[in-house]
Amino acid sequence: MLTTVMDALALLASFDHRLLDIVGLSLRVSLTALLIGSLIGLPLGAWLAVAAFPGRGALIVVLNALMGLPSVVVGVVVYLLLSRSGPLGSLGLLFSPAAMIFAQTLLVVPLIAAVSRQIVEDAWREYSPEFSVIGLSRRQAVGLLLADCRFSLTVATLAGLGRAMSEVGAVMIVGGNIDGFTRVMTTAIALETSKGDLALSIALGLVLIALILGLNAAIQGVRCWAARRYD
Repeated sequence: MLTTVMDALALLASFDHRLLDIVGLSLRVSLTALLIGSLIGLPLGAWLAVAAFPGRGALIVVLNALMGLPSVVVGVVVYLLLSRSGPLGSLGLLFSPAAMIFAQTLLVVPLIAAVSRQIVEDAWREYSPEFSVIGLSRRQAVGLLLADCRFSLTVATLAGLGRAMSEVGAVMIVGGNIDGFTRVMTTAIALETSKGDLALSIALGLVLIALILGLNAAIQGVRCWAARRYD
């Protein structure tokens, strides 16, 4: 065990090219999915927080349920959409990073939307009387509430990034885990462990944990800075 850990640390210290390629692709795929998911999920959650229409409660229940949507189910759905016989098969995206981004985006949108809805809804309860007095429409309120809650909403984006980076089932199905092309950290860890290359698996696991911890620390730092500045 100690020898394996030392080999993993040696891979990290030597900046092994396999490890760097896998980490780089993982970051590109997950961050792109997070950007697209945030552009969709944040406004969707904010709109749902202030909207009033029949069936809103049922929609919230569905959105909350989708937060726990199994990644393999998303992978199968995206696979069927992108396969040659599927409606998007002509795009030729299956077994590519684009397909992985598509799948991860579908996973993070419900999570970001559900968390941001709760955050914005709490602010809406506080500010809605003032908005009514000055005559702001609900659409205008969405933009103002997103701006006002921007630091709290980092929780939603961080949750989405964690969901994307730790996902394995969907990207394995739609990406194919092709070496040098669609192999990301989670799929590489699963493959290398099954092959017995534990050193690379541990090295990738350490990088993944370090990235998540680093992002959490950065977000917490931003929130603390904002709290001090606006107190």
